[in-house]
Amino acid sequence: MFRNRRHPLKLTRRTLLAGTPALLSAPLLSLTTPARAADVLTVGLIPSEDSRAMIANSQAMMDMLSKSLGMPVKPFVAADYNGVIEALRSKRLDVAYLGPFSYVLGTTVADIEAFAVAETKKAGRTSYHSLVVARADSGIKTVADLKGKTFAFVDPSSTSGHLFPKAGLMKAGLNTDKDFARVIFSGSHDSNAVAVQNKKVDAVAIADRILDAAIAKGLAKREDLVVVWKSDPIPESPTVWRKDLDPVLKKRVQAAFLDVKDIPWSDQGLLNGFHPTNDKAYDVIRDTARLLNLDLRKMK
Repeated sequence: MFRNRRHPLKLTRRTLLAGTPALLSAPLLSLTTPARAADVLTVGLIPSEDSRAMIANSQAMMDMLSKSLGMPVKPFVAADYNGVIEALRSKRLDVAYLGPFSYVLGTTVADIEAFAVAETKKAGRTSYHSLVVARADSGIKTVADLKGKTFAFVDPSSTSGHLFPKAGLMKAGLNTDKDFARVIFSGSHDSNAVAVQNKKVDAVAIADRILDAAIAKGLAKREDLVVVWKSDPIPESPTVWRKDLDPVLKKRVQAAFLDVKDIPWSDQGLLNGFHPTNDKAYDVIRDTARLLNLDLRKMK
């Protein structure tokens, strides 16, 4: 279901720390009590597509990690980005796959750190792009043509589905708080692909690789769509851990991720593998947040 919001940056520290009753735990690991990393490694996934598809697309990874670590590895998908961050903060998750902006925002409320980033097989790189896409028959060809139209972002904490396209459209002279007829948050990139394909909205923000995947799944047709705007490269979504994990376990976990080759992972598709990363690699996200006048430290 779409969420209609006129002020898409109303993402607050209170929101992140609120309870998350919509967590999609069944039939996955119950997260009612903190998981003990010595017994099982819990891995959180952002809801970029249907939760069951996320689990299915990540199962090979979970199995490989489990074999490498010699312990069960349990996946978990929340209803939104905040649910994953809250589960990390409350120590109900050990490791998580987060969007670049949700990671940066998460560091303001949870003691977490990026440690690995995926290189996708198709792109052969550790970066991707945000797109603004419209129907080819809509008459929308430029950013200026978006004025007065309906628009869908993904989630307030989505890098390619909100932060970067909002900043990019602002740089191009569009005020996304005033110039659109209506702004909604769909909740996932897949939902945005379906929405623009079926003319539920005039244009959407979406990650390039997720648009490719949606087209491959038959959710949209490339010939029906036109790219109106494309971002500069964005560092790929990091895999993060709680800083308080046992140092020995951290080394084992990072080694297990870096050993991964030729395996599907979440919404990223088939991977070449993982590379080490760190918090500083995501300063470009913080710079973009400053462009939008977001002081992450003061969000309450």
